Amino acid sequence: MRLFHFSDDPNIERFEPRPVRVPARREPGKEWLNGSLVWAIDEWHQPMYLFPRDCPRILLWPLPNTTREDRGKWFGETPARIVAYIEEAWVERLVRETLYRYELPAFQFEDLGDAGMWVSRDSVVPLHIDALSDLRAELLASDVELRILPRLTQLKPVWQSTLHASGIRLRNAQAWN
Repeated sequence: MRLFHFSDDPNIERFEPRPVRVPARREPGKEWLNGSLVWAIDEWHQPMYLFPRDCPRILLWPLPNTTREDRGKWFGETPARIVAYIEEAWVERLVRETLYRYELPAFQFEDLGDAGMWVSRDSVVPLHIDALSDLRAELLASDVELRILPRLTQLKPVWQSTLHASGIRLRNAQAWN
């Protein structure tokens, strides 16, 4: 298994645990997830981070219980394994951004059992780094269809569907509140 951390900084020699910027509500016993940690994502879920850091995005994929109706409405006829949505305002940054994908030693991490997220409570030295300068090509190579919308707000009802929906940096989306 491969684990990654994505950054716009090409010079990270060691990842130090740090608290999340915006603490989330956690179920009892999981409050420690707002503490100091190093975060990583597994290979299957890495497309969630093939975007500029602050870019609001929603990624969808079918689950075993996804209904034909939900797939048709939100996913359509695409053969892609994931559909990713961003706002028009972020397309230029997506096109010109270079990201750095750090591969991390999996043995140092524990699985959160949540959309490919893993954490370490200790410092982590990366195994190697890849510069990714064509994020659209990286998404395509990961079998992700990118869709552009004026605003992501029209997707709010997708969380009531039978698809998996991951929203990242939605606080930066236009009129999300």
